[in-house]
Formats: sequence, structure tokens, C-alpha cells
Amino acid sequence: MIGTRTYVAKKEKVERRWYVVDATDKHLGRLAVQIARVLTGKHRPGYTPHVDTGDFVVVVNAEKVGLTGKKREQSKFYRYSGYPGGLKSRTYGEVIARRPAHLIEKVVWGMLPKTKLGRAMYKKLKVYAGGAHPHAAQCPEPVEGFDW
Repeated sequence: MIGTRTYVAKKEKVERRWYVVDATDKHLGRLAVQIARVLTGKHRPGYTPHVDTGDFVVVVNAEKVGLTGKKREQSKFYRYSGYPGGLKSRTYGEVIARRPAHLIEKVVWGMLPKTKLGRAMYKKLKVYAGGAHPHAAQCPEPVEGFDW
């Protein structure tokens, strides 16, 4: 097809929007997938893989995120210092009790690309344990459901 053109987004022309997501009783994995889609920009018709076309996402009530089954007691996060005997682990329940926002941040980070572009996308994620956030000046749009 000669003469057709493909749209390629320019980073200077991308208009960023802000969304607020309430994590109360939402399943962690399903919530993280939708957040990652918005951060990467895949929810937009002008998605371009090599340009950061994503929007900002503010997650509130991270401490009330839902986990199915016995994930709160059985699933673990691991850290390794690089030294013998340096493997540390925490259950999801311990992470939520200590730093509730860290759980959502870590799960979403696992769904983003591990490049400069992925790090830029990750910086647009703001997670808060409670219901309040300091981003009211950006006029974030509340999101209901998962069909963004």
C-alpha cells in the first residue's frame, strides 16, 4: 500500500493526563496490569513503543488492596545482598503492614520494561497508603472499573 503513513508520536507533543485509582478491595495483579497499561500509554490510540506516551497514575488506599487465597501469608518478596546468607524474605502481609505502597510499586515495576524508558514510566506512578494525596492541583480524574 503505497502512500499510507504510520502515526509516530513525538515526546514533545504528548499531553499527559492524571488518573486517581482507589485500590480498596481490588485484586493486586489485575490492578497492576491496568496501571502498567496506562503508564506505558497502551490505552491510547497513538501508542508508540519507543516514546513515553503514558499518563500519570495516583493510587490511594494501597493498604486495602485485595489478595486472593492465602497470598497474604504464603507469597513472598525476596531480597539478596550478594553475600552468603544474605537472602531475606517477607510475606505480602508483612510488606503491607510495614510499607503498603511498596507492594503495588514493586508489582507494577515488574510489568514495565527495564530500560531508560521503563524508568521514566515508573516515575509517573504515585502510590499512597491512605486515602489522601498531594496531587489535587493536577485535577486527576477518578477511575471506576478497569476499562480506561
